Amino acid sequence: MTLPTPPQPLTFPALTFAKLAPRPFLTAHLTSPSGPLRPSGRLPSQPRAPTCNAGSLTHANGSAVVRCGDTAAVCGVRAEILKVDDVAGYEGREVEDGGDEDGDEDGEEDEEERRSEEREPKRRRNDRDDLARLMLLVPNIELATGCSPAHLPGGPPSVLAQTLTQRVMRLLLTGDMIGLEPLRIWFRPTEGAAGATGDERIGGDGGEMEARRAGDEDGIAKAEVKAFWVLYIDVLFISLDGNAFDAAWFAILAALRDTLLPRAWWDADREMVLCSDEVAEAGRLVVRDVLVPLSFGVFEGEGMGVGEEGREEGKGRWVLVDMDGFEEGLCREEGTVVVGEGGRVVRIEKSGGLGVGVGEMTGLVELAVKRREEWMRVLGML
Repeated sequence: MTLPTPPQPLTFPALTFAKLAPRPFLTAHLTSPSGPLRPSGRLPSQPRAPTCNAGSLTHANGSAVVRCGDTAAVCGVRAEILKVDDVAGYEGREVEDGGDEDGDEDGEEDEEERRSEEREPKRRRNDRDDLARLMLLVPNIELATGCSPAHLPGGPPSVLAQTLTQRVMRLLLTGDMIGLEPLRIWFRPTEGAAGATGDERIGGDGGEMEARRAGDEDGIAKAEVKAFWVLYIDVLFISLDGNAFDAAWFAILAALRDTLLPRAWWDADREMVLCSDEVAEAGRLVVRDVLVPLSFGVFEGEGMGVGEEGREEGKGRWVLVDMDGFEEGLCREEGTVVVGEGGRVVRIEKSGGLGVGVGEMTGLVELAVKRREEWMRVLGML
């Protein structure tokens, strides 16, 4: 006689439980007796490990592919020329020629260096103003690539994509990461395309050459900025599983550090900018500082009933850094901390609540400093 099969207990896979009751599912992980662990196995203060592959796109001036967990993005930087004549109402500031000149004496060099350090804060403010006014940094973030079920290909730019683009733009302009000098294209009367000087330079007319021989300073053309490099920064998400801003910024940072700008000069005869085809003459874009963001969210458990001691279980609040897509849908309060060299706090963004106090924010800044060291190791800077 065949014995009846005992009934199997009703169980659900973890993924099904997460879809049916996401908040209790996350609460159960964070209130585990063995310690708070997220469904991904990370601690609340543990971000995902980043990876980076720079120079992936051969047709771009700079590029990078980055990955943080299941979030992956590719960034390409394309440099184009903007002539000052094409800028409506352009009024150039008085700037020093970026060319190299030898000082006369050590004392004069020291005095000039001291004055240059005193002028540096004002110069950087002017650079930020000109970068914004001339729109020399143009980021764009594309999510309609099928990177997630919420962002199908072929659709219009989503609210998230536009918000990310604006946040990246603000950080590029206020973070003082890119200076204006590497983007200037100069016309130097004493320097030609092949390094010629004096009468042999390109663009010298007869009247100016005669003035140069006679030592007439008023008749000699002076160095001036004739054009700028405009950097178009495009980010495409291959896969999106939360924390899009950090991944997009990491891709932009790696691509900017990989960017090469051709040697360019102004040809006065043709009234146009010429560029050298020699790769060896191209210059690496100078990135002043490595700015690293750390995004976080505050998860509040709604409780899982009364426990044995009469206390409500599952009631609590946890700060989760580098959230994945599942966790982002459960956190009402979110924010981002951006730090630079020496632990300098560049920017703090927060929205959705008042759960994060001064003590927790201090801890997040310390985590951001550690995150910056991790990024620099991935970029090969440590």
